[in-house]
This record gives sequence, C-alpha cells and structure tokens, in this order.
Amino acid sequence: MTPFILVPLIFLIAGFLQGLTGFGSAMIAMPLLAFVLDIKTAVAVCTLCGVVINLKMVLNLRAKIDLKKVLPLTIGCIPGAIFGTVVVNQVNSNIIMFLLGILLAGYAAYSLLIKPVILKLHPLWGLLGGFSTGFLTATVSAGGPPVIIYAAVMGWEKDELKSTLAGFFITSATFGAAGHLISGITTFYVFKLFLASLIPVLLGVYLGYSLAGKISDELYKRMVMILLVFMGIMLIFESIG
Repeated sequence: MTPFILVPLIFLIAGFLQGLTGFGSAMIAMPLLAFVLDIKTAVAVCTLCGVVINLKMVLNLRAKIDLKKVLPLTIGCIPGAIFGTVVVNQVNSNIIMFLLGILLAGYAAYSLLIKPVILKLHPLWGLLGGFSTGFLTATVSAGGPPVIIYAAVMGWEKDELKSTLAGFFITSATFGAAGHLISGITTFYVFKLFLASLIPVLLGVYLGYSLAGKISDELYKRMVMILLVFMGIMLIFESIG
C-alpha cells in the first residue's frame, strides 16, 4: 500500500480522535506516520493537517470560543517558544519528556481513580500554560500536555474545553506550518500528501465531532483522562527508548 493510501487513512483516524476529544491527532498520527514516511515529511504533513483539523474545530465551535480563555495561552506561548529555542541545546530532552510523562499520567490516573482535580484557576494562569506549551514545543516537540492539563483543571464543560484548545491550537499550528514552509520542510511531495489527506481528515473530524455531541460531559471527561494517561505513557517510553 502506498503512502497516498496509508497517510489519508491515518489522518481519517487522527481527525476522528480530535473531533471527539478536542486534541490528540498528532499523538496518534505521528507514531503511525513513522512507519510510512521519514520524520521531517511526517511532521510537515501532520502540521498542515493540524491546521485543517483545528480550523474545522474552530468553525464548529465558534459560538463557544471565549477569547478571554484563548488569549492568555496564545500570549504566553510566544515567549515560551523563544526561550525554548534559545536553551534547546542546553537541556536534556529525555529527562524533560520523562518528567512530563510522569506528571501527565499521574495527574490523569489520579483524576480517574480518586476524584477529578478541579482548581478553577484565574485566567492569567493561562499565561503559564501557554509559556510551558511554547517551551516544550521548542525543546522536545511535545507542547500539548500543559495546555490540556490547564484546560482540564479549570472544570470547563465539554464544548468550553474543546473550543479553547481549538482556538489556541489553530494559532500554534499555523505558525508551525509557516515555519516549515519558510525552512523548506514543506516540499511538493508533502503538499501532495496533504491534499490526498484533506477529505479524509475532514471526514474524521466530522464523524468524531458528531459522536461527541451524543456523549455526556461525565463520559467525555473520563475519555480525556484516559487519553492523557496514554499520552503520558507514550512520553515515558519515548524518553527511555
């Protein structure tokens, strides 16, 4: 089977996951793409599809998007990314990924087994969440967990959480795609794979979003925590692999 069959199938699944939960498309897409594409091509295609996924999510949830929730995350992300870029050669990425995995899996497991952790922090805490996301994206390419944890502990309802993540992720994905284009990572081959995946990824988001509307808030939050445990375990194994 050629990449032009396998890659669209992968993004059908990835789009479904993000449409259902509001995040996680790259988490499932990147390990699968690694079996089909070289890492640079996989990252470039995943970033372009991430723009489409989050744009579709923003359009679906536009009535729910609250800029007061999104802006602190976005503003904090910029200096975090700059700082991460400056110190990337001085940090041990494996240690950071290991600790991040422990934090993520531990927090989510506690929320599943004991009780959900709801803090309802002041929105300005979003600056720290955004900064951490930008820093980790620049240093270990794993920026999602901090902002996802921040959104989860705020106690938001399903659509609040998904709309805030989509509003933030569309900005970071767009900047990432622009950077890949400028640096030459986005080649004509990458663009062809992206075009081949466009309809499948949109179909996946549609199906996931439609199913999410039939899921209760309580079940949705449990699904998010299970996914966070999985993400944490993946980070731990990647750090020691």
